[in-house]
This record gives sequence, structure tokens and C-alpha cells, in this order.
Amino acid sequence: MATEVQPEFTKLLTGLMGAEGPVFDNEGSMYMVAPEVENSGGYAGQILKIDLENQTSTVLCSPSVDGYGGIPAGCQADKEGNIMVADMRLGILKVQPNGTFSQVCQKDNEGLVMQGCNDCSYDYHGNLWLTAPAGSIAPNPYTRSMEESFGSVYCLTTDGTVKRVATGIRFPNGIAVQHSSDGTPLKVIVAETPTKLLWGFDIHEKTNLKNKTQWGKMPGVLEGGADGMDFDEAGNLLVAHWGSGHVEVFGTSGGDPIKRIKCPFERPSNIHFKPKSKTVYITEHDSHALWKFDWENRGKAQFCETP
Repeated sequence: MATEVQPEFTKLLTGLMGAEGPVFDNEGSMYMVAPEVENSGGYAGQILKIDLENQTSTVLCSPSVDGYGGIPAGCQADKEGNIMVADMRLGILKVQPNGTFSQVCQKDNEGLVMQGCNDCSYDYHGNLWLTAPAGSIAPNPYTRSMEESFGSVYCLTTDGTVKRVATGIRFPNGIAVQHSSDGTPLKVIVAETPTKLLWGFDIHEKTNLKNKTQWGKMPGVLEGGADGMDFDEAGNLLVAHWGSGHVEVFGTSGGDPIKRIKCPFERPSNIHFKPKSKTVYITEHDSHALWKFDWENRGKAQFCETP
């Protein structure tokens, strides 16, 4: 049975609607998203820049394409200081530090309309892996794969190609890349939220996936499931368990959690380590807030931190 631990949590900011996607760029600046912001009844999600010292947020941009606002959900930083954003209505966005943004593509390499994206993770080679639980991007109607298994996984390769590498998943959500000790990308771990499963895919020929197997499972039968996730330096995977009030900690081989981190809220949504530290920043949907706590290990280095 997993050991429950209860570190001290500090609340930093609140009222960030749909709080998700905390990330640090290569200069140490922090960003996150507020996907549930609306304007006149329409989607108007925001990318936020966070001032941790003063515990304030400013709107970097509110992405829209052809008049269709976004639902930004997950973020990763590249080596040039840009923030790559997985957006449920707009697909993949590239946001520059000055707030200028662009939609990476509208169709994948096979000419199929992109699906809306939710979370993303770089491997150390510079390929960006993304979950896509939504249907076709705007202007198509907004649909989600919570009941029907049309969710997918994409890879945005280093040469700019966007290809769908897996599909048939019910609401693929959080995503993380497992590397070998020498930094070689080995597996992509994908959260299938409504089934509480974590799927493991072997990375094949650098930008393809094969051998889908059950890597882990979230405990309990409550509504909700796996959301955002991040590896620590020891190879453990910390997974936000939305609806359970816990972050589940899995060992390097997955299976069942080896530890459970008790949170002072029920709906943790995403987590991210501060670079070169044991400090974990965590978002949640009870008070739409950003918190932090300290973990027993430092976070695994992100792509933007690597040489």
C-alpha cells in the first residue's frame, strides 16, 4: 500500500480560471494558463506570466485565430524562450516572450485537420509530444473524447512536422517522456483520464510510438483521474490526480503508486518543478489557484535546461 505524505503547501495566487500548465522558461520566468476565461460567452483563455516574488499575474496574451478564442491547457518551453502551448480549440501555439503568438498548423502531415490539444512534453532531442483529447480545431464544433475514444497523441518533430502517432484514447491528458540514464528518450507516458490509466508507448525511430501497454493505474473509484505530470531526478513520476486530493507518485516501472502526496484541495490539475530544485508548483480547480510544496527529490531537467 502506498505511503501517504503531507508536505507543507503554500498558496501563491488564486482566481486563475481553470488554472493549468505551470512552466519555467530557460531564463527562469514562470508562465501558466487560465483556460476557462470567457468573453461575451465565447472562449477567451489566457496565457499568463507569473511574478512569484510579488505573487501576481499578468496576461501575456489571449490567443485567437480567425475570431475563435482558445482554451490553452498545457505548456512547455523551448530553448529560445518561447512557450509552446497545447490548446483545446486552436491545436498547437507558439508564444513568444513579448506575447506574440502563432498557430503552428491547422492540418497534420497527412492533411488531416488537427485535433485540439491538452498537454505537451519535450524529449531531450527536441521533439514535442502532445495529447489531443478534443475533436477538430476551430472553426469546427468543440467536442471532447470523454465518452468516445477519438483522442490522439501528436509529435511536433524538430523539423517542424506535425504527425499523429497514436489515437483511440479516451481523453488523453497529461503526458511525460521517460529517458534513459544517458538521456535517450525511451517512453511516452500518457494519462487516459476517465479510465484512470497511464499508458506507456515505446519511442520508435525517434518520432513514432509503438507497443502501447498499461504503465500504471490511479487508485480509487472516484470521479476524475490522471491529469498533469512531471518526473523527478530519481525517475519517479508525480501525477496530479484530479478529484482525489492527491498527487500520485509512481516508481520508474509504473504499476501502482509508491507514495501519495496529500493536497489541501481536491482537484489538482498540473505540476511542474522549479528548475534545479525540489520545489513543485501545482495548479488546482477548487479555487483555481497556484500553490507550491517541496518534494524529496529535485525535478528532472527539462529540455530547455539541457545543453
